[in-house]
Amino acid sequence: MTTATLNSLSRASSSYLRSAMHQPIRWHEWGEEAFATARCENKPMLLDIGAVWCHWCHVMDRESYDDPEIAAIVNEHFIAVKVDRDERPDIDSRYQAAVQAVSGQGGWPLTAFLTPDGKPFYGGTYFPPQDHYGRPSFRRVLLSIANAYKEKNGAVIEQAKMVENAIAQGESFAGRSGRISKKVIDAVIESALKMFDPEHGGFGQAPKFPHPSALELLIERHARSESAHVGRAAPGRPAEQSSAAGTNHRLKNVIVTTLEKMANGGVYDQLAGGFHRYSVDERWVVPHFEKMSYDNSELLKNYVHAYQATEEKFFADVARDIIRWMDDWLSDRERGGFYASQDADYSMDDDGDYFTWTLDEARAVLKGEEAQVAALRYDINEIGEMHHNPAKNVLYVRASIDEIASRMNLPSGQVRELLESAKKKMLMARLQRPTPYVDKTVYMGWNGLCVSAYLEAAKVLGLEPARRFALKSLDRVLAEAWKVPAEKDQAGGGARSTPTLLHVVAYSDPQAEHREVPGVLDDYASTAIACLDAYEATANLSYFKFAHAITDAMIKRFYDSTSGGFFDSEPVADGKNFGVLATPRKPLQDAPTPAGNPMAAIALLRLDHYTGDGGYREKAELTLETFAGIAEQFGIFAATYGIAVLHWLESPVQVVVVGRDLQDSAAKELCDSGVSPFAFRKSVLQLTANEAVEPKLPPALAATIPHLPQLMELRLGSGKPFAVLCSGNSCQPPVMDASELREALAAALQTQ
Repeated sequence: MTTATLNSLSRASSSYLRSAMHQPIRWHEWGEEAFATARCENKPMLLDIGAVWCHWCHVMDRESYDDPEIAAIVNEHFIAVKVDRDERPDIDSRYQAAVQAVSGQGGWPLTAFLTPDGKPFYGGTYFPPQDHYGRPSFRRVLLSIANAYKEKNGAVIEQAKMVENAIAQGESFAGRSGRISKKVIDAVIESALKMFDPEHGGFGQAPKFPHPSALELLIERHARSESAHVGRAAPGRPAEQSSAAGTNHRLKNVIVTTLEKMANGGVYDQLAGGFHRYSVDERWVVPHFEKMSYDNSELLKNYVHAYQATEEKFFADVARDIIRWMDDWLSDRERGGFYASQDADYSMDDDGDYFTWTLDEARAVLKGEEAQVAALRYDINEIGEMHHNPAKNVLYVRASIDEIASRMNLPSGQVRELLESAKKKMLMARLQRPTPYVDKTVYMGWNGLCVSAYLEAAKVLGLEPARRFALKSLDRVLAEAWKVPAEKDQAGGGARSTPTLLHVVAYSDPQAEHREVPGVLDDYASTAIACLDAYEATANLSYFKFAHAITDAMIKRFYDSTSGGFFDSEPVADGKNFGVLATPRKPLQDAPTPAGNPMAAIALLRLDHYTGDGGYREKAELTLETFAGIAEQFGIFAATYGIAVLHWLESPVQVVVVGRDLQDSAAKELCDSGVSPFAFRKSVLQLTANEAVEPKLPPALAATIPHLPQLMELRLGSGKPFAVLCSGNSCQPPVMDASELREALAAALQTQ
């Protein structure tokens, strides 16, 4: 199409929709106009759901949607609607469930066929232009569906009803409630151990995805078991101790093997840092090359926490490297905020060419020993791993530094220097290549995840720049996407006066119109948690107040006061819940981000600890009970639910460090002792002396330490900092020695 004949997606805001504005198909955005047209013309709807980072979406665009003959069929027989799954996760989740009910599979691109009122009756994912891959050609599918809708309309309508019923039943948790139990944690661990690949790490077979929430739960359980094992007296129950030690050894093996294999694989960008979305093989060698902010934020937490639990320096190095990539590619350094993703490809004909290397390409950049070291390290040969171009090599760690040193008869230190030099030269050369698109859309929920990950890494690894950027990003998204109604709008009361979080803070294309897309449950839950993390990182009560207000708004907008639990999105007013959007959905499974309901429960439980408002704990309890009868069945996909259960079962532990100068070595030693062990229920707060006079503490914590100002005057008279350790609703006497705090904290964390 020429610029004069661009389709209606030229008026869209999302990067994915705008990328299709040139196509000869008369695309519609999701909305009233598309459904009215379908009803008026009595045509079935073709729904395409994809994302700008999605490789197979680009393939189907090139092969089918750019084809004038395919476009003519679509335009004659269908009303075509295109949806960005990142912009509208509420639409995507429901139609994914529909297509899985029809075809047994889901993913992107999602290709669904709907009645004029939006009810799905057939669908799949990628359809090739000719019969291929065991799939019918898209042309044949289009003509068959068009014919069926005309000739067998009754059967089509009946099929749509069956699919709609399947969605409703699949999303209903009625009758599946139960009592909250630690058994779900055991079930997640058992599932992980059964699915674990002992040779290559990870869970299951190819294609192999990272499962950050499952790893997070395993790391925490290992850390707690290790702490309990070290602190346990020798006499007791040898058989039980032996069993616990055996399980803990298995957990450590799963964690270390998986994280090492992933970081040394091609699924990790060996030059620039950061993880690709998943691996197509079981060895983590050949990835799908797109990189997502949420994969990297959650894996960043894994590597930071694995470092805490194992003290393996390699994990800390990987964590820093993830931040390096996110800083360089997914960060708005000027304004703050994390971008959404980096595409896999730079053109329709590309398949990871930006990230892969032929032997000749490597030799053109490197000379002599540098080239030899790089080839040995990353297995760069004449024949590589990419099917579309066998000369292309995915960089993955094939040989250790010591192996290379032995083969080349060089000192290990020299090999390490040669490798670092080679990596820098290869990265600089790669930067000269056409670069895959970075979607600079700033999504609220994903930014919450990134802020929390950066703050955690900054706290454990002492990365002040990461801390500053996380807070800058949180300040920006709160300023731009937290909408508090004006006083005149609040006068009427009700839901309309409730403050709102937007789902999209900013779109990638500065020329695109900004749409105010309402936030979904994930946005509220992850942002509330990020605000609590920011409060703990700064002792700035404004972040606590934001967390309080966002959680209250989350309850008003999404909480099911009848049956418990949270809906993923609000019903749209004025009857504009088109298609199957009216189907209520309460997300429980991690797929791929942490699930909304357990995230909401975690926010509620953490807020309960700070406010003493029992209503938060009650709602968290009812939320967890809503899924308690079924959660165990989801195995590793219920990991965030298991983490929420731990928050509910275990009393929080708080370390408050007070000093005149928190950069003083004694104060830093106390902080390090508080930060060092990893536990979900532990937090560390640092207060300067003048803050302690009027402590910046939320209500419940202030009530737990009512004499903090007097303690400050008494203990800081000598100029020495001190720490107060609180567990539940009581606090221990202040301590001034870091080793004493370490021992007291270890004992507190062993107590349930």
